[in-house]
Amino acid sequence: MMLQYSFMQNAIIVSFLIAILCPCIGVFLVVRRYSMIGDTLSHASLAGISLGLLCGQNPIVGAFLFTSICGALIEFLRNYFRKYTDLILSIVLSLSVGIAITVMSSGKLHANAESYMFGSILTVTKADMLTILILSILSVLIVIFLYHELLYISYDEEAAKIAGVRVRLINYIFSILVASAIAASIRIVGVLVLSSMISLPVAAAMQLEKGFKVTLCFSILFSIVDIMAGLFLSYYLNVAPGGLTAIISVFLLLVVIVIKRIQSSLLRR
Repeated sequence: MMLQYSFMQNAIIVSFLIAILCPCIGVFLVVRRYSMIGDTLSHASLAGISLGLLCGQNPIVGAFLFTSICGALIEFLRNYFRKYTDLILSIVLSLSVGIAITVMSSGKLHANAESYMFGSILTVTKADMLTILILSILSVLIVIFLYHELLYISYDEEAAKIAGVRVRLINYIFSILVASAIAASIRIVGVLVLSSMISLPVAAAMQLEKGFKVTLCFSILFSIVDIMAGLFLSYYLNVAPGGLTAIISVFLLLVVIVIKRIQSSLLRR
């Protein structure tokens, strides 16, 4: 029975936490059409992991700190490249990947960074679980506290500025929230497919065409199904959970689309 193993117990708790956290952040990214920022920052986290391992510190904390810096850098560069978001992402991606490759190829790392690229249920420790728990609780509380401001900015940033919302400050805070979601998810999902957990459950929920809160709730539900199914199947198939979770996320999205098409066809008759 796999639940008798402590690493699986830790992995299940961590998976449940990130299944709630990722859609809470991802729904705002998708509405703002910033889903590629999640992909850029997930790759940036690899540099944070490498630097954390190089300094002998917790790689999750290293990923969080470096990704937060990259998120703030993206927000800072938006003032200079307002019409070229893809260029900003290229700059940050080049910087972070360059740092990651340089550190990893230096031969000075005393730990294997590959598990962070693909995700692994074997590497989740109680210390990681505690770090992820703290990041998740703080992030969800901030989302709840700033919910209306984040929603306003997501739909119309200029109108939010006119209404007196401190848009720039909240955007920097939101960058840190994205960083926390990414750092929390690395152990299970892995760097290479992390962005799928931020955007795909939201994409599936948006097919239902309900209100924002309902979309958020269904995003969390789909996320839990994706991550838990990926975790349990990866244990029995002996594969990395990240890739399997991404496949399940795409499959669930396609199922929702097909069901929606069938319902639409039936209603027309």
